[in-house]
Amino acid sequence: MPANFLHGVETIVVNRGARPVQTVKSAVIGLVGTAPIYEADAADQTVNKPVLVLSDRDAAKYFGSAVEGYTIPQALDAIFDQGAGTVIVINVLDPAVHKSSVVDEAVTPGTDDKATLAHIGVSNVAVNNSAGTTTFVKDTDYTLDAVNGVITRLASGTITAGQSLKVSYDYADTTKVLASDIIGAVDASGNRTGLKALKDSYTLFGFFPKILIAPVYCTQVSVATEMDATAGTVRGMALVDAPIGTTVTDAITGRGPSGTINFNFASKRLVLCYPHLKVYDAATDSETLEPYSQRLAGVIAAKDNERGYWWSPSNTEIKGITGVERQLTAMINDPTSEVNLLNEQGITTIFNSFGSGIRTWGNRTAAWPSLTSPDNFINVQRTADILHESVEYSMLQFMDYPINQALIDSIRESVNAFIRTLIGRGALIDGKCSYDAAKNPPTEIALGHITFDIEFMPPTPAERITFESYINIDLLKNLK
Repeated sequence: MPANFLHGVETIVVNRGARPVQTVKSAVIGLVGTAPIYEADAADQTVNKPVLVLSDRDAAKYFGSAVEGYTIPQALDAIFDQGAGTVIVINVLDPAVHKSSVVDEAVTPGTDDKATLAHIGVSNVAVNNSAGTTTFVKDTDYTLDAVNGVITRLASGTITAGQSLKVSYDYADTTKVLASDIIGAVDASGNRTGLKALKDSYTLFGFFPKILIAPVYCTQVSVATEMDATAGTVRGMALVDAPIGTTVTDAITGRGPSGTINFNFASKRLVLCYPHLKVYDAATDSETLEPYSQRLAGVIAAKDNERGYWWSPSNTEIKGITGVERQLTAMINDPTSEVNLLNEQGITTIFNSFGSGIRTWGNRTAAWPSLTSPDNFINVQRTADILHESVEYSMLQFMDYPINQALIDSIRESVNAFIRTLIGRGALIDGKCSYDAAKNPPTEIALGHITFDIEFMPPTPAERITFESYINIDLLKNLK
């Protein structure tokens, strides 16, 4: 009806029919940890703020290089080794808070006039003579490389060549970062920190992370518990490592109440990772151990981009590693092999056999074996998440429309068109969206509430292949 009197002609545009449903991003990793941000430019240093990292250049720009004790640079390198990754990174280390102090460290500049302190990432530096009676002036008597902890004597200053010095300073100390920093909180101003800050991702970037990691810190039960809760909020999967030194027996018993590690969960949102991996460290020319979770996160993201989120991450070669912390027996036809025993208890592990390379191995979440429904498979749960979230976001364009047959048909057909697309891609075996009048009584419609049914089935991974073999003497008839 026109709002005002009109003696003439008008056109009213009516939008009907199905609307496209856009698939949400799946290959997004949420990484919480510590970084040597003092290596970054002042404008690029962040604490408890989600930062979008799309390449190794972004990683170096915002979070510095791989320094012992810091988790973020190493994790980003592990992720990008797999060939793909969109990472939302939150650094919780604040050099102004997580610091230790050194008083009167004795140093003597060498023939190159340089003296290297025992720590890097230093601040509040005071340089005195050995007696402590004279305080030298920065940029007059010496220069300071705070990132690398190096003091250089200036020939024009009052420090004599070879003079012994005492230096007091603060330095960024990763050991001061606690589980509570990783878990995070909401401060008095309403700002989220740590893992909780991942909830701001959609507002900032238009998508949530779907693969959550907190390398090193996730071995603490409190952190793993919060990762599980955060994964449920953002409809993601959290990857949790066993501690370094865990044996196969420890990992398996850790699934029960008598265990001593962080594996006693039964959540569809947790993937339990064991063991640690060996990586070559060019700085020390040796192998070091790093968490499995960060490499697995990169594998999942790369598989999403190459194949699709409905593919299992299992049986995929891991790039950039030289070995594993603990060699596990691995035979594809031996149910008593260690890798099979670990998978049987819902632990994702490593398959490393003759000619196989080092591969991810395991399809199940921590919900297995308590939960036997198909959504205990990692890829099935992730496919359900993508379907549900994509459909929900697409409904914004229908919100607050008058409830009539046209609206019901438009919603139903929009979802069915999306389901048909997923079927065509191979993400679903089959599925449909329907409107059941019995679930929509007039009293509910009068309240502005309508209900639709969605049924679907993603493909489960071919985890077990069986051949039934028979010796058939009747085949001897074929002899000629």
